[in-house]
Amino acid sequence: MPGPSAQSPSTPADLPGRGRTAVVTGASSGIGAATARRLAAEGFDVVLGARRMDRLTALAGEIGARALPLDLTDPASVEEFAGSLARVDVLVNNAGGAFDAAPVAEADLDSWQRTYEVNVLGTVRLTKALLPALIASGAGDLLFTGSTAGLISYEGGASYTAAKHAVHTLAETLRLELYDQPVRVVEIAPGMVRTEEFTLNRVGDRDKAEAVYRGVREPLVAEDVADCIAWALTRPHHVNVDLLVVRPRAQAAQHKVFREEI
Repeated sequence: MPGPSAQSPSTPADLPGRGRTAVVTGASSGIGAATARRLAAEGFDVVLGARRMDRLTALAGEIGARALPLDLTDPASVEEFAGSLARVDVLVNNAGGAFDAAPVAEADLDSWQRTYEVNVLGTVRLTKALLPALIASGAGDLLFTGSTAGLISYEGGASYTAAKHAVHTLAETLRLELYDQPVRVVEIAPGMVRTEEFTLNRVGDRDKAEAVYRGVREPLVAEDVADCIAWALTRPHHVNVDLLVVRPRAQAAQHKVFREEI
């Protein structure tokens, strides 16, 4: 089986990721792409997974990574992806998304199913496939990009909050089940993050998407979350960051956001 791309000879030997292979899902945009860039800069041998190969290939060329097609909702795609990897030290389960903002009384069950397939079932599918490699590495890292929506509910968010609560529970359960294995289980739970696609995919209208952030001084951006992910992954391996909640200063809680008048 072909292995991941080789590290550049110019990569300093003292970089924390040197010699470690990191898989990043949902790497074609947003937090996933920012995480891939940051981990490559830290010396990791990065493998990118997503459906949009045009974006993935461009990013891989930019940062010296390997791009592989990955559809987490397709068992055959996950099997082929996992089978092409000779080694995995880090899995960043980042792929996900929200696809509606409807109240439960008006729930679109197709949207609910899509949300669960991507955020939950796909994450479980790939985690199960790569967990043996993470254990075999002797110092594996299993990281979940969760959300504060996985810690608290809010109106109009049930499909997404339910899915992210499931991701939170998945991380907690794996932390217990892997307590005697050489694998850290980490969850990063961001609050308001402004990326190019997340809110637009959810509300389907650019003006409505922009309104979510209107008046909020400095919402988080993808690079802020990538910084947290890289920090957690580059701690000494006996240090397990179980859960890191990160919000912009303007967001004290899910419903408490300071907005300046425009």
